[in-house]
Parts: sequence; C-alpha cells; structure tokens
Amino acid sequence: MTREPGKGSVPRSATVNQEMRERSRERILAAALEVFAAKGFEAASISEITESAGVSRGLVSYYFATKEQLAAELLDRWLDGIAAILTIQGTPDERLAGIIDGALMAAATTLPIQRLAISLMMQPSTHDVFARVESAKSARLAQVEDAIRAVFTARGAPDPAVEEMLLRATLEGVTVKLAIYQETFPLEAIRHRLYTTYNLPTPTIPLPVPSPPVDRLRAK
Repeated sequence: MTREPGKGSVPRSATVNQEMRERSRERILAAALEVFAAKGFEAASISEITESAGVSRGLVSYYFATKEQLAAELLDRWLDGIAAILTIQGTPDERLAGIIDGALMAAATTLPIQRLAISLMMQPSTHDVFARVESAKSARLAQVEDAIRAVFTARGAPDPAVEEMLLRATLEGVTVKLAIYQETFPLEAIRHRLYTTYNLPTPTIPLPVPSPPVDRLRAK
C-alpha cells in the first residue's frame, strides 16, 4: 500500500502503480489459463484461479467480473497471435511456408491456450463466448483471411477463398490432434506432408519442438 508523504516512504509514481496493476493482471490471466487447462473451463472456479494467482478475490473481480471475461481476454490474445501471419514477408511460396510453420509452432508451444480455444469453440455452453470474441476481432480476422487468400492468388489458385478455408481447417485439425496426442503426434512428418501438398520446397531445418516418429496416435 502507498504511504502518505512524510510517513517514512516515498509515494509510488503513477507509472509504478500502472506497472504493478499490469503485473497483477498478467498473473491472474496466467493463473486462469493454468486452471482452465487443468480443470476445463466449466469445472474451473474463480476461487481456484484466485488461489493459483496468489491474489485476493477482490482483485480478480476488479479486473474480471466473471470467468467468461477471463476466457474472453485469453481468446482475444489467441486471435491476436493468429494475426501474426500478417508480418510474414517473401515470395508467395515463402509466405505460405511461413504460415504453415507459424501455425504448427503455435500449436506445439502454446497448447494450453489452444486447448482452451478448441473447448470454447466446440462446447455448446461456451460457444457464445468464442463467437463474441471472434465478432469483436472480425476486421482483424478478415485481414488474416485476405492475406492468406492473396498468397493463393499469387500462386495461381483458381479459388483462393476455398484454399484459405481448407488450409485453416487443415491446420486447426492438426492443432486438435496435437492437443489430444501431444506425445505421439509426428509434427515434423505432418509438416513435410503439408509442404508436399502445396508443392513447396522440402524444409531443410526441422522445427525446434519435439516430434516423435510416425507410428500411431495414442494418448499418454
């Protein structure tokens, strides 16, 4: 707590206070993601998130009035991560390879948020949460869709919109399988297969994430 002047402590500046608020908010979001990943959205409670974050219930409520608001904020960041493909440069082939690799790396390295997004999308009781966040990000997502369609247009695809939808559906399917079968999913082999499908040069450097050999998908 900030002390009054002359009480033995210098009052914190507005900048310091803002930084402390941001740290608290980030700690709450990190705890929410951890609890959602461990318990599932429906089973998770604000009390568990409060305990995991090591903050008071009142502080959590100050930033996020409901569990749905916490999930919405995490989804908002997930959708912003998808928009990172807008920064990929190069030839159409290089951009397509970058989109594929970026999606695969995101799936492999951010599984908790990927699982949360998948569950909120697919569960009838929480689909509206996902739909509201997606609607709020509609303009940004349209930019992503148009960027992918532009790549396929440059590559001579007769129907770039269909190609964009098919690629995204394929990559989202990979994410679902990886979320379920993390320890047995042959990510690098799938990556090579995607490159072959789109007539891209064979990648020479593997993705810097674990990738078991092709066998059978089994949960561990």
